[in-house]
Amino acid sequence: MNSNLSPVVSPLMESGTNAELIQTQRYIRFGPFQIDQQRQQVYRNGSRLKLQGKVYQVLTALIAKSGQVVTREELKAALWPSDTHVNFDANVNTTVNKLRQILGDSTDKPLYIETIPRKGYSFMGEPEFAMQPFPQTDIGASPDGANTGQGGTEKEKSAKNSDRWLTFGIIALILAGILLGAGIATFWISHFAPEFRHSANKPHHNTTSSISDGR
Repeated sequence: MNSNLSPVVSPLMESGTNAELIQTQRYIRFGPFQIDQQRQQVYRNGSRLKLQGKVYQVLTALIAKSGQVVTREELKAALWPSDTHVNFDANVNTTVNKLRQILGDSTDKPLYIETIPRKGYSFMGEPEFAMQPFPQTDIGASPDGANTGQGGTEKEKSAKNSDRWLTFGIIALILAGILLGAGIATFWISHFAPEFRHSANKPHHNTTSSISDGR
């Protein structure tokens, strides 16, 4: 892609600290996400995300007024020319919902995009701006909002727990085998050993004596 692409400039970006930074700084970072404005590309933990043009425009428009309310009318004006004839409300809803899906956000427990009833939307993240790319980090958010760094730790803990339970299971099987063997031995001794002892103690008639008696 041509590296001379300029950042999207929205009517929303006319005043305010973020609005100025978003026009002068190439890179934006919030959470596990990084934006390259010159290329108009968004990355999550180094992996490029696929954002359509208007979805990208909504994201940068919200970041420009981070912590403030961006009205639906402002988004309409920023995304579509005045002579465009579309269902603006439906298109704004669809575009914002697509952005939420890409960010792994939700309306019930929003991390980045909060819906302001009957007004519009507000960006809840804390964006950082720089001229150089930010270093890659492992603090990713999963689609359900969980931290991927913590997720990795949880996976490690889960693997260790699995190994521990496997060891316990093997030990339990060995003990069960020992107990079963002891039970069988006890059963055999209690039922069959007396019979053998009884047979061994039975008196045997002397054959020679028997013959002599017969004389």
